[in-house]
Amino acid sequence: MKNITKIIKISKPLHRLIFILSVLVLITSSLELVSPILSKLVVDEIVLKVQKNTGDVSWLMTLIVIAFIVSLLNTVLMSVSNRIGDHFSGLLRKFLTEKFYTKVLTLPQSYFDSEISGKIVNQLNRGIMSIYGFMNTATNFILPMLIQSFFTILVLAYYNLPIAFLTLILFPIFMGLSFYSTVKWGREEVKKNKLEDISRGRIQEVISNIKLVKSFLMESKEYELISGLLTKINRIYAKQSNTFHLFDFARNTSLHLILFGINLIVFYNTFKGALTIGEMVLILQLVNQARRPLFGMSFILTQVQAAESGSKEFFEILQLPSKEIFKTKRSIDIIKYPSVVFNQVSFQYEKSQLVLNQASFVMKTKEKVALVGESGAGKTTIVNLILKFYKPSSGQILIGDKDYQRLNHIDVRQLISLVFQDSELFSSTVLENVCYGTTANETEVIKALKLANAYEFVKKLPQGIHSEVGERGIRLSGGQKQRIQIARAILKNSPILILDEATSSLDAKSEKEVQDALEKLMENKLVIIVAHRFSTIQNVDKIIVIEDGRIVDVGTPQGLSKKTGLYSSLLQFQMEGNKKLLEKFEIY
Repeated sequence: MKNITKIIKISKPLHRLIFILSVLVLITSSLELVSPILSKLVVDEIVLKVQKNTGDVSWLMTLIVIAFIVSLLNTVLMSVSNRIGDHFSGLLRKFLTEKFYTKVLTLPQSYFDSEISGKIVNQLNRGIMSIYGFMNTATNFILPMLIQSFFTILVLAYYNLPIAFLTLILFPIFMGLSFYSTVKWGREEVKKNKLEDISRGRIQEVISNIKLVKSFLMESKEYELISGLLTKINRIYAKQSNTFHLFDFARNTSLHLILFGINLIVFYNTFKGALTIGEMVLILQLVNQARRPLFGMSFILTQVQAAESGSKEFFEILQLPSKEIFKTKRSIDIIKYPSVVFNQVSFQYEKSQLVLNQASFVMKTKEKVALVGESGAGKTTIVNLILKFYKPSSGQILIGDKDYQRLNHIDVRQLISLVFQDSELFSSTVLENVCYGTTANETEVIKALKLANAYEFVKKLPQGIHSEVGERGIRLSGGQKQRIQIARAILKNSPILILDEATSSLDAKSEKEVQDALEKLMENKLVIIVAHRFSTIQNVDKIIVIEDGRIVDVGTPQGLSKKTGLYSSLLQFQMEGNKKLLEKFEIY
């Protein structure tokens, strides 16, 4: 029950509203107990009139009016309670979503390296629904059940102790059977949740990579995978259903047996005159009302178990340590002309070998630096460390004369504009994608698009800069998406510019146009270029060559091309490839 305790604690900001709801529920549940008592009094007056002709008609009318007023008041309070309940539901969903989303935004990059986005979203939805279900149950069922059960047994004991005892023993019987049933159900629910996370995560991945799935004709395989998972989920559900209905049969059987005994006692005592007709009506109504808490008990325990298992991953994520508090204010003024220094920096990802091994280099102010090496050499890792997505395992990183250890992520990232290798775009408009992270107006966005040689195609879109680009820019070509990213970097205009294969998706003409635009953008900036095509880095000031996580060479493009080493070898491979292509078409 530890997660239930966490649910109660996490909802502390809403406790005042919960208290108001609880008071209203207590009043309405108490008013419901008044109706059987009034019915008893009405029946007694009618019996007096029929049997002894001594009934008081004015008292009878008064009782009917009181019953009407009580019923009307109960209806009004129920409507108010339901309205407040709806308000509470909205606030609870908002509160839980914000709590979860805040945590996700502050988690380190390493968490997302090992998790699937669809799985995270599924855990969020399941957590919110299970917590919401429990809180709704707590306010609308648990309190009324306790109040009604207590007063029902009390009133029954006043009129007939055996009937009160028989009604009372129903509660531990129902509670014991329901508890055992829900515990078994909960164990299976944890297994089912894991399978659902896998299936939802896979569906999310398939939708994100639908072109890949279709081009490799993997629709059947993906369908079979999800179908297989759903079959396993249904088997678990069938097991849960069997358990529930078996115990439900035992509950109902015990109820019918005890109700049979209660009816025998009530009708026999009424027949003998030990109970009046009105008392008989009252007892039967109270016993009938007692059935609702009994049936509710099974529902309540099911909701409790659902909250316990459904919120498990939700709270596990909330308990992860936050590494980046996004509401943190920057601690330093922006450095106008920064430099970057790596001093004996080593790094390794979780459960991996050393990716960067004692790397040392200097990227000077306003310098154009290229990172060169084979795939997996450590180029992207260096970029991630510069962006403070990760902390080095050892060594020191400096920006200007500031130690990274003493800077927060905002201090660092405010200095950097970035163009990713992958097209990192939202499904919103061109305008919103370009001015993301800035407060630029339309005029400034259009100017940035022109500098990135993107405005010509953007203005031809159905709604120009207000056209939506689709998820991850699916409605744009690869080159168009890349130029939107470049326009975004131009608009941010930070003193450090990182180009991670920024022109890799462009044709020769577009690449030349973008390179011309980038030449203007790169003025008076420290530019860090990650590139495999050496044609894009021939005008840089410095090349840092990386091999197996080590810095093996540093120099100018001209100097390194004449020097035996990895750079000249990679350059030679590219030149040979181009030469063969030209020879094939008899151009060389």
